[in-house]
Amino acid sequence: QVQLVESGGGLVQAGGSLRLSCTASGRTSMGWFRQAPGMERVFVAAISSGGYATYYGDSVKGRFSISRDNTNYTVYLQMNSLKPEDTAVYYCAARNTGSGWRSVLDYPYWGQGTQVTVSS
Repeated sequence: QVQLVESGGGLVQAGGSLRLSCTASGRTSMGWFRQAPGMERVFVAAISSGGYATYYGDSVKGRFSISRDNTNYTVYLQMNSLKPEDTAVYYCAARNTGSGWRSVLDYPYWGQGTQVTVSS
């Protein structure tokens, strides 16, 4: 199985930046999702196991960047120009096989979540 450990959440003012980290127990394809209170868990970004393909949700394109360091199986989500609407619990997700990227059903393994709060 794959275990994921997330870190980097916190409180930031609108326009600021945060970097989330997710360390996996192996070399896996990984994604980031977020969930605000009363809302569905939605896709944010994903990266292939080798780091050569990346995908982004429409609401974060141009502001967020996903990357990885496969020397330690860590994936990063650099979040810039943060908006109050980005406030949510952010979840790291992983899979060993598959071809989909944007659905929660594409990922069998999930991190514990980290809170990101953007003040206006």
